[in-house]
Amino acid sequence: MMHRRLGPATNVPMPTVKKTSGRDDAIARLASRGESALTRIGELPGGAKALKAFTDLRERVDELGKKVRGIDRLEARVAKLEKELAALKRAQKPKPATARKTTRKSPAAPS
Repeated sequence: MMHRRLGPATNVPMPTVKKTSGRDDAIARLASRGESALTRIGELPGGAKALKAFTDLRERVDELGKKVRGIDRLEARVAKLEKELAALKRAQKPKPATARKTTRKSPAAPS
């Protein structure tokens, strides 16, 4: 049976978490405290706006993360295309022409 206890600063019931061991217990406690803190922030004047701003910020950060991962793929494609272009340029480079020998016209003989 789970009992709820009242928070220290307010009379808001705080959820209790079933006792587990070590790491899981610490994470569960942090999650519980975070939830109760968010509840209290939401009850403050302007708190709902602040929570909405945080939610929007999180969504924007997620979108930016997706875009950054996309940039990595684009960079790889650009590098591949640059190599292909360099190979094409090497293949199309004209062979150096041999130097032309020109003969000078001898000056006209005086008549």
